[in-house]
Amino acid sequence: MICVNVEITPLPGIGTRQDFTIRAGRRVGVITYRDGRFELILSKATDPDSCAASIPLSPEEANTLAGLLGAPQLVAHLREEHRDITGITTRQLPVTAFVNHTLGETALRTRTGASIVAVVRSGNAHPSPGPDFIFENGDLAVVVGTAEGLDAAAQIFHGG
Repeated sequence: MICVNVEITPLPGIGTRQDFTIRAGRRVGVITYRDGRFELILSKATDPDSCAASIPLSPEEANTLAGLLGAPQLVAHLREEHRDITGITTRQLPVTAFVNHTLGETALRTRTGASIVAVVRSGNAHPSPGPDFIFENGDLAVVVGTAEGLDAAAQIFHGG
């Protein structure tokens, strides 16, 4: 795993700036304001101390962006954990047939032997959802199981 040095700079009366240098030499960061707002910042290619782009984000937008960046890492992490277990895989499955229904109503584990380890919603991961978890439009279920179980789970989520 590659370690990236994140610099944290207090901004008195404003909040904090957290940034790091990417391979291309530019700096990417976030300013977290005391009032809860966020700002995504990117340095100029020619001067890492000068700002080339600044994008204000609401807390909801910042959470969505964090989820978009983190959700693939969650799936990759689960795949890595299960790579030495023969016959077990992880897959993200869109939930279309059970929108506005609970996880328990799917009877997924009973019907397929597969387990939902997380649900990704609007870029945010909801780990270990319980039977009362209600699916929403656009949810992706992160499911672990055998190839056959995952195929069956995909059918359930698609067609009910």
